[in-house]
Amino acid sequence: MNTSNLPEWLSGEATTAPRYTSYPPAPHFSGSFSELDYRQAAERSNLRGAPLSLYVHIPFCHSLCYYCACNKIVTKDRQAARTYLDYLLKELQLVAPLFDRGRPVTQLHLGGGTPTYLSDAEMTELMFYLARHFNFGKTEEVEFSIEIDPRTVDETGIALLRGLGFNRISLGVQDFDLEVQKAVHRVQTVEKTASVVQAARRYGFSSVSMDLIYGLPLQTAERFNRTLDLVLSMAPDRLSLFHYAHLPDRFFPQNRIRREDLPSPEEKQRLLSQTLHRLAAAGYVEIGMDHFARVDDGLHHAQKSGQLRRNFQGYSTQKSTDLVGFGVSSIGQISNTYAQNLKVLTQYYAALDAGRLPLERGLVLTPDDLLRRDVIMDLLCHLHLDIQQTEQQHGIRFTEYFSAELAELQQLPDTWIQVTPRRLQVLGEGKNYIRFICRLFDRYWKDHPQHNHRYSQVI
Repeated sequence: MNTSNLPEWLSGEATTAPRYTSYPPAPHFSGSFSELDYRQAAERSNLRGAPLSLYVHIPFCHSLCYYCACNKIVTKDRQAARTYLDYLLKELQLVAPLFDRGRPVTQLHLGGGTPTYLSDAEMTELMFYLARHFNFGKTEEVEFSIEIDPRTVDETGIALLRGLGFNRISLGVQDFDLEVQKAVHRVQTVEKTASVVQAARRYGFSSVSMDLIYGLPLQTAERFNRTLDLVLSMAPDRLSLFHYAHLPDRFFPQNRIRREDLPSPEEKQRLLSQTLHRLAAAGYVEIGMDHFARVDDGLHHAQKSGQLRRNFQGYSTQKSTDLVGFGVSSIGQISNTYAQNLKVLTQYYAALDAGRLPLERGLVLTPDDLLRRDVIMDLLCHLHLDIQQTEQQHGIRFTEYFSAELAELQQLPDTWIQVTPRRLQVLGEGKNYIRFICRLFDRYWKDHPQHNHRYSQVI
């Protein structure tokens, strides 16, 4: 990244920023968050009565991808999944009664790890228990999505997932270049991936999404261009383009990636620019940060209608739902709180054996947190902020409350952002630096710099 034209205050850690899947970011969650805090949040949530979203974390993987920063457990012990499913049921029995049964579940997401690590019978059992404890009413607004590793699923498995109610599917791809795949320990053929996409179309999935990563070892713009040829030929409805964050001190498997094999900042910029150009030419619309969708996809409709929302799974089409997380390390967003489960499997099991909610940490948001969250999420989702609307919702005078932030915004390049008395508008070049722009409104970044080393580079 070329920072030669940036103001002096964007030095040192200038190239890093949170990804803002939440605000405040997860490193600021507190261990003092209690079961009482969770129960009170559920009560407030029930008073609002909005639909619910559910997230279930399945941590298991058959093999290790060196780049991965997810909470996962690599094992070939099939009994591990059976045991985990039993404990998920215990958690459901503790958590589900806290939420009014009449509230419909309009979104469900299974992530990991590799959710399709579960056998067909185990996946069927999981969906049965979820439907038994929550209101899975059939509406046109339902989005049931699942992340899959195409190497672990065949056509029969795809048919089963559709029969269980899933209508959106996300495939990990990252890169189709064989040398890059070997360098990250994830060899996945084009043919296998294409067969899964074809099966998803055949069985009526309404959306097929693919994940790509740029900045991986041995990647070049020329090599990644060939991957884009193959991906675009499969015509996914959505694409996610993530920047690889090399943080081997935090994620031990990344130590197997040789730093000298990583592309230079200039090459990463070429990779990004090339990909953005090709996706736009192919008819994909940029959705906030990292995500792209066809114009007829629900993500684009949600962005246009103002319903787009960012959460721990990326972008969501439903702004008004509360998110209830299940499974080890999962994070929920209920009323004005965040709640994260224990991240160590044995501790998660022990809490449930004791009849306790398996909470590790969380946060009750202050009025300032809620204000700044709205500002940051509007910028991330819609690339603009309605200043008057923000003032009305939060009872502030924007220019007074954010005087320091507005002064810093004025120092940014004119090609990044436009500031008027009524509106903040992120411009074309600023989209690539949206995390920088949002960081200006992040009080925790300024007040708790000891956490700032945890965040990845923007480009």
